[in-house]
Order: sequence, then structure tokens, then C-alpha cells
Amino acid sequence: MTLLDREPAVPGCVPAPAGPRPEGIAPGSGGTGVTAPVGRYLRTVRHLRAGQVVARVRLRGRRAVLTRIPIVVTPAREEVGGGWPAAFVPFDGRIPPPESGVTEAGVTEIRHGRLSLLGHSRVLFPAEAGPEAADWEQADAPLLWRYHLHYWDWAWNLARAGDPSWGSEMFTRLYRSWRATDRPGRGVSWSPYVVSLRAWTLCALGPRLAYGTPVGDTIRHDLGLHRSFLRANRETDVGGNHLLKNLKALLGLAVAARDRADGRRWLDRLMVEIDRQILTDGGHYERAPAYHCQVLADLDDVIGLLSAADIPVPAGLPAATASMRAWLATVMGPDGALPLLNDGYPPGPGVLDELLRGSTPAGDEVPEPRSQRTRSPESAGPPVAREETRPAAAAAARSAARSILLADTGLVTMTAGPWHVLADVGVACPDDLPAHAHADTLSFLLWHGDVAVLVDTGTSTYDRGPTRDAERGSAAHSTVTVDDTDSSETWGAFRVGRRARPRLSEVACTSAGVDMTASHDGFRHLPGRPTHTRRWTLTQSGLRVDDKVTGAGVHHVRVFLHFPPGFEVSRPSVGGSPGILDVRMPTVPARTLRVRAAGDGTWSLVTRHRATGWQTASPATTAIYLVTSTLPVHVRTEITAEPPDAIRTAQSGDRPETPGENDA
Repeated sequence: MTLLDREPAVPGCVPAPAGPRPEGIAPGSGGTGVTAPVGRYLRTVRHLRAGQVVARVRLRGRRAVLTRIPIVVTPAREEVGGGWPAAFVPFDGRIPPPESGVTEAGVTEIRHGRLSLLGHSRVLFPAEAGPEAADWEQADAPLLWRYHLHYWDWAWNLARAGDPSWGSEMFTRLYRSWRATDRPGRGVSWSPYVVSLRAWTLCALGPRLAYGTPVGDTIRHDLGLHRSFLRANRETDVGGNHLLKNLKALLGLAVAARDRADGRRWLDRLMVEIDRQILTDGGHYERAPAYHCQVLADLDDVIGLLSAADIPVPAGLPAATASMRAWLATVMGPDGALPLLNDGYPPGPGVLDELLRGSTPAGDEVPEPRSQRTRSPESAGPPVAREETRPAAAAAARSAARSILLADTGLVTMTAGPWHVLADVGVACPDDLPAHAHADTLSFLLWHGDVAVLVDTGTSTYDRGPTRDAERGSAAHSTVTVDDTDSSETWGAFRVGRRARPRLSEVACTSAGVDMTASHDGFRHLPGRPTHTRRWTLTQSGLRVDDKVTGAGVHHVRVFLHFPPGFEVSRPSVGGSPGILDVRMPTVPARTLRVRAAGDGTWSLVTRHRATGWQTASPATTAIYLVTSTLPVHVRTEITAEPPDAIRTAQSGDRPETPGENDA
């Protein structure tokens, strides 16, 4: 899917340019010498299900044979001779591609032999030679770009061309060129994830662009080959969104083939996966909002196709998408943006609006997540109420403190006055699927009004290397490291060994504010077995964060705060103390934030990148508060908003009180 699919997690990623890991960002400790890789690998594999290991061996063995003797094991070709109902338009057909902005721009680019994928344009064929000379190998392109090339979803530009006959002719010429060089069952174009997306696209675009042309029969035969291939190569070793994509494609192929019995088979298996992967709070179990969006779009597509084909929709399917929609509305920031926790890239224009609207009948309210229930701020116990489903900047102006607990995904929202917090207090990933996890336990995002104040570094690459390591590490998130060690042992491109075990101790919501305390033991392998406890206290006046690291021995404790690009962070020029920072928000020049830290350390300001998309990033300021001391270590950080006059007249005496041992 052009707008949301930004991977597959496969071995052999093109490595990023070699370079040193940035200061303050180190990989998780995994031992020393030759035993370190072995131990790290064992700590990763121990979480997998036995069926995953068997499936991985089977699929890799099959792929190795396909590479050498394709005719022996390539499934017999069958034909998918039907098509989808003309009234059904899948998600990709409803949202313009982000690379083109305006459809005609994408069409013009293809006319000139270029193709933009993931925001990066490359030559597909020399304009003077035509599509017949297209380079479908793109050997020097990054692997992810090549995957997107073989999805073929970029061809929606041709379906939207102002001249339909030209779009059909160009599609025919391009597909003939691709088919002449493609080797079924082999190479990048026949990874099961890629085959799934291409099969869905060809089912949708075949009738619009190819049927009735010389290439129509070829596509029908090729869809039969895709169907046979996916039956034998479902990604049960990976699971997660990959397996959902396989099952969605097989269901779509069965509908196109008018094979209702086969369609029921794959629909039943899809429902089993939905029940396993969609948590009771509405979140997708990979715990990455960008992939939550992808899965929600996939399930909306399935509902739309079944409805258009007059096939009964299982009751659990719209119930799942309704809870997913409510979850998405809950985690979105007051600025209407998608928080990019864990892996993922920003969705394209219109994607979030379309997802929130989805298959919900017009005029219906978006339902609450299945685990939510209403409570008053004064009632006891963790707050799980949600007063509205769609985030809005106006909500930040309300004085009442509110909190929402998404218990299964481990996210908590807190709002008081103009302040809004999204905190991650859950596990990093499912036990058996660590691919998109970051070491971000007890990190948080912060907004003032509709302005994001603290953000994650984000994801700019899935290629194995120092950039990938840094973006997944704890130091890329607004949390704490001990001895430059990650809270969870992220390594390789998509692996996690040792994992932090978080514990949510308390969430208390009153009319005055919200208090929340959580802890984790991700540093337990270090000498002295350090444990990190964090307490958030949010009121109309601002946010106070108390970090306490307990254990034994002398350790380096760092507290990280990541500001967005464009923010000016500095120490006060007059009367400032080592624990004070001034933060000027570029979009609100009349408002300055003040950061005060109390502890036995000092702030340092460094420039780090913030990912803005695939292989794109912008420089921004990261503030690091370092304490080197015998445990326990306690650091209190306060963030408030003050008028410029108050900042200018502040004296060194406004350093917050040093936290006591019992405050956290």
C-alpha cells in the first residue's frame, strides 16, 4: 500500500554508511568477546514460538531451491479469470499518493521515465527509449525502494490520469516490460510480502487498466501464479502485519476468482489472526501507531470488498476496526498528528482522516475501545475514561485533568490545562515479534496547546547499521539510560534480545491533575541490578517528572529530552543555574518554556537528527542531564510555560527543590 507500507522485515538489508554511534547512544550490553553475539542471539530466539522456527527453516529452504531450480518447485499456474465488483475502490484508490501530491504531477513524472517512491525519485526508463527499456532491477537502489517498485501500487497514478487511454497504454507497456524480465519465485519481486501487495494492486487495477488489452490475459494468468505462490509461502515465521497482508491478498484473489469456498477459508484464518493481533483496548499488538494504521486500512479494505461482493461480513471484523479507530483517535496528538512510536513513517495527506472515517456509517460516532469505561475524576483506581474520541486543539484549553489508559498496548494519555502527555509504560513488543520495537520504555511525548514540545527521534531507515541502532536505542527517546545501555536489547535491523519488564504502579486522576508512576527492570543485567522508576505529575501549570534509579554501585544516569526541529534551547544568559534551560517555540514566539532539573548533575545540549521520512532527517536539539553517582540517583525535571518577561527576570534562586528520597 503506497501510503502506509514502509517495509518488509527481511534479512539482507542494504547497510547504512558506516560511522560512529553518536555520543550518549550505545547498544545494549550483551557480554564481551565472542560470547556476546551468541548470547544476544539466544536471548532473542528464546521468545519465538516453535512454529515460527519451523516455518522459517521451511520458507528459507524453499526459497533457496527456487533460486537454483525454479521450475521444479514453482507452483502450477492457474488463472484468476474474474474480477472485483466495479463499485469497490480500495484504500489506495481513495487516497492520492504522497509522492505526487497532485495526481497529474505523478503522471507527468512517469511520462518522463521517472518514479518517486518513499519521497525519492529515480529513473525507471530513458524517456527517449520508452517503457520497454525500463530497469526493473534497480540494483543500486536501497532494498526498501526496490520493494516498493514491485508493489506496483504507484500505478494508481495511471488509473487517475486525465487521459484514460494513455494511462491504459502506459500500464500495458510497463507491465509487459516488467513481465519480460521478472523471474517467478525469485528475487526481491517474489518476497511473499511484496507478492501480497502486488496481487492486491493487480486485482484492483487489472479491470481498470488492463482487461481488454493485449496484457489482460497475462495478468489473469499471473494472478493465478501469485495465488499459488502465496498459498505455499504465507509468512507464518514472521506473523504480524505480514501474515495479515498475505491473508488479505489470498482473500482478494479468491473473490476475484469467484471462489467462495476458498474465500471463506482465508477469511476464517484472517479472523483468527485478528482475534490474536488486535488487543482488547483496540491497539495492534506490534505497538507501532504507523503499523496500526496500515492494519486498520487493510481491514477496512476487506470489509469494503466483502460488502461489495455480497459476502457476509463476520461481526468481529467491524467490531475490531471500530475499536482500532477509537484507539487511533486516542493516541493522536492535539496537533492532529500521528505519534511515531516504535517504527514507522508519517502517513500521507488525508490518510488519518480516511482511517478515522473508514467503514463507519456516515454520521455514526467512532465507538470507544472495548476495554474503556467511563469514570469520574474523583473515583478510585486507574483512569480509563475517554470524554471524546477525536483530538482537537480546543481540548487543551479545558481546565479539567483527564487521563486515558490503553492497558494492553501500554500507553497512557494525560491532559491538564494546555498540557498533553502520551507516555509509554508497556512492553516493547510481542514476545514473538520484535521487528518494529524500540528501547523506549517509560518514554513520553509532550504537547503545549497544539504544539509538540518533546518528540521521538523517529525512523529514517530499516537498513542495518549505526543509524538504525541509534534510532531504536533508549537515547533516541525522552527517557533514561544507565551506563549508556538500552532498556531493551535492540540489535540488527529487526531484533530484540533482553527486554525491559515494565510495571504500572499507579494512575491517579483528580480535578487538580494526573499522577502516574511506572518502573522497569531493563538494566537488571548491569552490576548492582539498577531499576528505573518514573513518576509523572501533570497539572495546569506544567509537568514534573521524577526519575529514580535504585540499585547498588556507581553508575552514569542520563535523562534525555528531545525537542523538535526549530526549537531554540539555551541556558539563561543572566542568573541561570546549571539545572535551567530556556526553550523557545518557533510557532508561539510569545511563549517560552522553562526546564528546571534538580539533582547532582548538569545539562548538556547536543544536536541530533529527527527523522522526517525515509532517509530524510532534520537537525534538532537534545538535552541530556548527566548524573554520575552511587545509586540511588534521583532527578526531578520540571517543564513550565512562562511569559518572556518572567524568563528574563528569573534569578538563579528559582532552581527547584532537590528531591528527597521518598518523593518518587
